[in-house]
Amino acid sequence: MDSKKLTSGSGAPYFEHQDSQTVGSRGPVLLQDFMLQENLAHFVRERIPERVVHAKGSGAYGKFTVTHDISKYTKAKLFAKVGNQCRMFARFSTVGGEKGSADTERDPRGFALKFYTEDGNWDLVGNNTPVFFIKDAKKFPDFIHTQKRVPKTNLKSATMMWDFWSLNPESLHQVLILMSDRGTPYGYRHMHGFGSHTFSMINHDNERVWVKFHFKTQQGIKNFSHDDAVKMKGENPDFAQEDLVTAIENGNFPKWTLYIQVMTEEQAKEFRWNPFDVTKVWLKNEFPLIEVGEMELNEIPANFFAHVEQATFSPSNLINGISFSPDKMLQGRLFSYPDAHRYRVGVNANQLEVNRCPFAVNNYQRDGAMADSSRYKDMPNYFPNSFDDIKPDPQYKNFEYDLDSTNVAHFNRNEDDDDHYTQPGLLYTKAMNQEDRDRLIYNIISSMRGISGPKRDEIINRQLCHFFRANIELGMKIAMGLQINIDANMMNHSKTEF
Repeated sequence: MDSKKLTSGSGAPYFEHQDSQTVGSRGPVLLQDFMLQENLAHFVRERIPERVVHAKGSGAYGKFTVTHDISKYTKAKLFAKVGNQCRMFARFSTVGGEKGSADTERDPRGFALKFYTEDGNWDLVGNNTPVFFIKDAKKFPDFIHTQKRVPKTNLKSATMMWDFWSLNPESLHQVLILMSDRGTPYGYRHMHGFGSHTFSMINHDNERVWVKFHFKTQQGIKNFSHDDAVKMKGENPDFAQEDLVTAIENGNFPKWTLYIQVMTEEQAKEFRWNPFDVTKVWLKNEFPLIEVGEMELNEIPANFFAHVEQATFSPSNLINGISFSPDKMLQGRLFSYPDAHRYRVGVNANQLEVNRCPFAVNNYQRDGAMADSSRYKDMPNYFPNSFDDIKPDPQYKNFEYDLDSTNVAHFNRNEDDDDHYTQPGLLYTKAMNQEDRDRLIYNIISSMRGISGPKRDEIINRQLCHFFRANIELGMKIAMGLQINIDANMMNHSKTEF
């Protein structure tokens, strides 16, 4: 077989790839060596802006199979019958670290899924935790700044983190999860995934229910201890990436089972907490898990940058039969995620292989950087027109519903949003065993010892009050570990009803 010819980017064959053209054997390099210019110019442009969050990640392709009938809840074609399958792509990530950071850091893990369905791509962009630190996207930039680096020293800061958390008690539920061993999962294969937000499903009768998505790992939960995670950061900062690649290449395809929780609109009105508050969970004894299907990852992308780095996910990518909720964090992400992708990858990111819907795409979006006209060629770029046969299909008309407080613009929270302590207390007393509780306390103490500066005592005492309000034993053990004297004022503060 003839070997392939080495060519330029425009397809012109050339020979001299390793030596620049010079004036004489030792003379200066000539500007006319266009291949030197082309290779260097491309090289210095090979990187795109890294993600502000979720920069360090891993990804794989796979398939999703429907195993149980939920068609009474949704008219989504994917869930129309048992046995339906679609191709999918998953990206796992840490949240706060840069692209070169260790993937065993104590951090939530991103759990972003893209389902290539006949009704378009459906993105479920969640985490490995069912809750989040904040409930309103307006706080998100401030929160992420505390997880990044101090502007002056460019160092991570426990003081910044705990200062923000202590001033935002809604973060307590997620903080307890993060500080448990669930904050250091053993790679990506051994953790659960959650849509985290409340979404809605609409069926063929135009009836709506609220839903939560849960992906339970079939590999079993496995976590690093704090000390083992720290050790692995030094030994192999790419442990999770290597673990995922090795498993799939060896045919040990990781799998997750998808479940949903369902809440009716009537139940939502009676629920103890705001059902759209992403800092809260729906108790499973009240809203049991309903099995839906199976996710399997079985293919490592041929090129990491082209697929994993350029993958774009957005919770606004939904399919007919699955929709939004009034979740404030979700509402903020509907704009922020696509906006980030337009900046980072470009306005035509959806035309890249990993993001492209493999089924029909008919719209009037044209031009922009890296535009590919192979689908629309010379078709009109406006609607309506007299030349194409693209028509809106009434079966995809949006679900119509009444909005609360339609005549008043609100900035205040609802009163039922202010209970930040009951669920973290239940997490500590009911969901954790004694070993889990001991590790949680050890990890919190280890982290809070890093708080420094003139506000150290104020930050620690403020956070201790939150721990006391969640559970007296939790607060006492952390205070003892930090060698903090508990005064009567703090104890009385902790007994305040919320």
